[in-house]
Amino acid sequence: MGGIREDAHLVDYRKGVDMVPSRDGYGHGLLWLCEHDDRVVVCDADLAKSTRTVWVRDKFPEKFVDFGIAEQDMLAEAGGMSRTGLVPFVTTYGIFVAGRAWDQIRTSICYGGLNVKIGGAHGGISVGPDGPTHQSLEEIPLMRVLPGMTLIVPTDAIEAQKATIWAASHEGPVYLRFGREGVPVITTEETPFTVGRAEVYRDGGDVAIVACGPLVYEALAAADKLEKEGVDARVINCHTVKPLDVDTLLTAAKECGAIVTAEEAQVYGGLGGAVAEVISQRHPVPMRIVGIEDVFGESGSPRELLDRYGMNSGNIVAKVKEVLEMKK
Repeated sequence: MGGIREDAHLVDYRKGVDMVPSRDGYGHGLLWLCEHDDRVVVCDADLAKSTRTVWVRDKFPEKFVDFGIAEQDMLAEAGGMSRTGLVPFVTTYGIFVAGRAWDQIRTSICYGGLNVKIGGAHGGISVGPDGPTHQSLEEIPLMRVLPGMTLIVPTDAIEAQKATIWAASHEGPVYLRFGREGVPVITTEETPFTVGRAEVYRDGGDVAIVACGPLVYEALAAADKLEKEGVDARVINCHTVKPLDVDTLLTAAKECGAIVTAEEAQVYGGLGGAVAEVISQRHPVPMRIVGIEDVFGESGSPRELLDRYGMNSGNIVAKVKEVLEMKK
């Protein structure tokens, strides 16, 4: 029977966790960059308080530009800024930046491989009571299909800060997804984080649970429940949805023989779709996807919506049992 890997350096989440919004990690990452990297500038669309870029506005006003509610213009201008050697971090709600400004991201930034970083706030159902107009459930597939785009979905605030700081060192477009409400902080400063590499947090040989964002915590909780029933589940944090860590996924498919993915997003075209593309073509095994099942969200607390749309640890356990039946 496997267990939590010591080299993952996770907190002892079974004894309790701090609840911190991943947007805080993004804000702290921006502050660090503004202090250490002269090239970094921060662009916002009149949502500075919500996206935590207000921290930059207050401490480094010379590095902050508020474009107002003009996402398309902001993205196009950011492309121009990058041409001068600046590294713009463009920030607003994920649904606004990935939806309204998709053409500018595609044609004005990705087509030229420009060095623009995009912070998509309030991803998934974390914006809860604001309802479906502000819930970003589709930006993962929207960003994943763009050539040259790096797409990262941090699991908690610590990982969000690491991803933000890394983004400035990478030449090319990057999309960072983070949420509004507090989510369990399960990683530490010592937890490995390498963009493009999925991290195995828990060893196991019966099934692999591949998750991103706050559902990594749910995946760990699911594995604990499964252990009590004699099921040995591997848990993989696949924070980088693109480029995908094909080697770790194929190893999991070969050694476990079944995969369940979990993400706080639409099931079509997201992490589950990306994993399915790899597994179905190179080592097919039984697989199921946990996520939003092709519907829009609704108002409610994030926890209520997590249960409402079937993305909690119990739902992951149910999907695991389905794939285990398929293995027989």
